[in-house]
Amino acid sequence: MLLLGELGARSTRPLFAWHIQAYGLCEHLTEILICLILVFSPWAFGTTQPWSIWTMNTSGYVLGILLVIKLTIRYLHGYPPRGDVEPMNCVAAHVRRRTLSGSRYECASEQPGHLSTHFGFLLNPRIFLQGLAALTFAILGYCLLAAVNARATFDPASLSFDYHHCIPWLPHSLDSQSTWCAFWNYLALACSFWAVLDWLADHAAIEQRGNRVDWANRHAGDPAPVLPARFRRLLWVLAINGALLGLEGIGQRFADSPELLFLLKPEIHQDAQTQFASYAYRANAAQYFNLLWPAILGFWWVTHRSASIPPISKHLLLGCAIIAAACPILSTARGAALVELGMLLTAALVLLSARSRFAFRNSKRRKARMIALGLFFVVVLGVGLGLGWKALRPRMEQFKTGLASRQEVYERARPMSRDYPVFGTGPGTFERVFQLYRISPDAYWPAQVHNDWLETRITFGWVGSLLIGLAFLTVLLRSFAAGALHGSRQLVYLLWLSLAGCLAQARWDFPLQIYSVLFVFLIWCAVLFALSRKA
Repeated sequence: MLLLGELGARSTRPLFAWHIQAYGLCEHLTEILICLILVFSPWAFGTTQPWSIWTMNTSGYVLGILLVIKLTIRYLHGYPPRGDVEPMNCVAAHVRRRTLSGSRYECASEQPGHLSTHFGFLLNPRIFLQGLAALTFAILGYCLLAAVNARATFDPASLSFDYHHCIPWLPHSLDSQSTWCAFWNYLALACSFWAVLDWLADHAAIEQRGNRVDWANRHAGDPAPVLPARFRRLLWVLAINGALLGLEGIGQRFADSPELLFLLKPEIHQDAQTQFASYAYRANAAQYFNLLWPAILGFWWVTHRSASIPPISKHLLLGCAIIAAACPILSTARGAALVELGMLLTAALVLLSARSRFAFRNSKRRKARMIALGLFFVVVLGVGLGLGWKALRPRMEQFKTGLASRQEVYERARPMSRDYPVFGTGPGTFERVFQLYRISPDAYWPAQVHNDWLETRITFGWVGSLLIGLAFLTVLLRSFAAGALHGSRQLVYLLWLSLAGCLAQARWDFPLQIYSVLFVFLIWCAVLFALSRKA
């Protein structure tokens, strides 16, 4: 059953062959475009330039159009048919009872003591889906209203503001141009999020149910089958692309080349030690890799449980995870390195404490997995600290000094949140509005506050920040509800770890202001929304 397929449970118009062909074409185009932008985003210098941002935006709008076409066919013509699909919270592999007429599968929500028994309404998947859709429209509407109801427009030539009439009790922006740019970016990201979510779930429930039945009949001694094919393809693209980008960054660092991708010397951070891979700012590169490696490691953990996956694929995945995990330390980004050490410790606790009812049946496989996992942590720390500690150590000694300088920026920026507490200064307006709070014309004028938590509160206010927080909370809570595709608990936990690490770094840096980092953050949110910790 599609996550968005409930919109079209009944057919209201005749279904023709060209509808089926159009739907299939949209599915193929969606997959191709998703894979292309996953590869393009980090290699296009982190998607920090207008040309790369608008390339991603255009791709997002196209994904949105393809999604609308699919939803229209689904709603008006009832294709693909959903009548033969078991509810996604029915667990064939977990509860299987024999009757006189054959096999019958009992829903997990019907089991005594299941959360859905006591909190069925709150954990209804339809509630989460509709709630997240409503919050998405609310956030986009908030940005749009702030841009239309702008209080001022910044003039870069004169460094002054042209003030307009606005409705003060509605969201409004202090720079209409910046807020319009933010709105178009968020609209494209929202289209990409929902397109990825729908593409992942399309036919995945049927595939996973068939896999479970096949496993229950023929492989009762093995762990449950791996993720649906589309999840695997998505994770493979990100794993291989991240590993190749990491290798390029390592080569560029040891070649001491100040040119990004050996092609372009940036306007800022022109020293090789201040950049990494395709990112002009090493911390942004480290934040990107800290988002990747826990998910790749979790994917490896899932594939390692299956005897049907070739060993070469498992070794390749583990190698990709090692490269991605070594990059944050090799980048010499202090905050990212500290966050990664905490993430490595947490990941070790999550995976080493995992219990499997199949461990006693196949102790050799479990032992091999533990050895490979130990090798992962040893190699990551050995390569990262062995090759990067010499450059990272002096920066660590200056950690308090660097944090103190950023604290000064925070103190200058906090009055902005106090002056505009409810609606903020407007999405995307921090750089333009901060000049009004400088103590002198020669004072430092940052483009970001280096604290995404504070910058969100400044630009979105409490109202907009609450909408964003509720949307993120909805994604996290979805994993506890029935009706999602079954995913390994460890994979879900490591995806949570990826997001938590990014949010921790956002306390003293700006990962969520970088398009490519925010894009992967939303991709993991889409994967989490489609998966459940337990079937």
